[in-house]
Amino acid sequence: MSVPIVRSVAQLRQIVAAWRREGVRIAVVPTMGVLHEGHLSLVRAALVKADRVIVTLFVNPKQFNSQTDLAAYPSTEDEDAAKLAPLGAHLLYAPDAEEMYPAAFATTVSVSGVSEGLCGAFRPGHFDGVATVVSKLFLQTSADFGFFGEKDFQQLQLVRRMARDLDIPITIIPCPTVREADGLALSSRNVRLSPAERAVAPELPSVLLETAERLARGSPVLPTLAEARAAILAAGYREVEYLELRDETDLRPMTSLDRPARLLVAAWLGGTRLIDNVRISRVSPD
Repeated sequence: MSVPIVRSVAQLRQIVAAWRREGVRIAVVPTMGVLHEGHLSLVRAALVKADRVIVTLFVNPKQFNSQTDLAAYPSTEDEDAAKLAPLGAHLLYAPDAEEMYPAAFATTVSVSGVSEGLCGAFRPGHFDGVATVVSKLFLQTSADFGFFGEKDFQQLQLVRRMARDLDIPITIIPCPTVREADGLALSSRNVRLSPAERAVAPELPSVLLETAERLARGSPVLPTLAEARAAILAAGYREVEYLELRDETDLRPMTSLDRPARLLVAAWLGGTRLIDNVRISRVSPD
């Protein structure tokens, strides 16, 4: 059994139109390939919710800050299709750059507010690229549901806001971060870690969870975050780009835990940038 692969918008819309005549519900799982268990968990969740599931595979040039990084991004379509087939995904949509961005393409979707700070501060233009391609994928697939992992929490909130603001009739379904047995969040970047770095990597989620517990029990925010930064560096990470407490809904910075929040981090281990986040709510005193 193999998953059908479609490469053009016209063919995709023809298939979707036939599905619509059957009255089925459609889900989309956007990816850039190099699929791992985190992606596959999204596909499984989509198959429970919808009658038809489209997985997209498009390495989006507009969200890369470096042409070198874009050129180095692996192409794994055959391997990805093989991973999807036993799950029962109904379609793999894999357009090329010319199909997604035809000649004279001149539109950019930009979402302010939730895109500012955090990864947005260190990756200029990245979230404009994400918003542009995801809006196109939503419109091309006409999906009822879009599935996104919570590991890229800023991206998740950006996609939610973009769909709402542009009146795109799709429900965004967040899915929990999938982790290795030692707590490290699954990411295609993990394969870049050397054995020594991989041994150190779980210290990031460990510090994150410990810090979240301290904040939930009333530890002062700024000193606690400063201590957590120091602990991450002491564990062997070479740089902490950010470690911040943000409002879970609009990602506004918080200096006290007076509403549901996310603790978000990005840190460099050797030449690999890792991100993670956890949810925090204040623990009521006994």
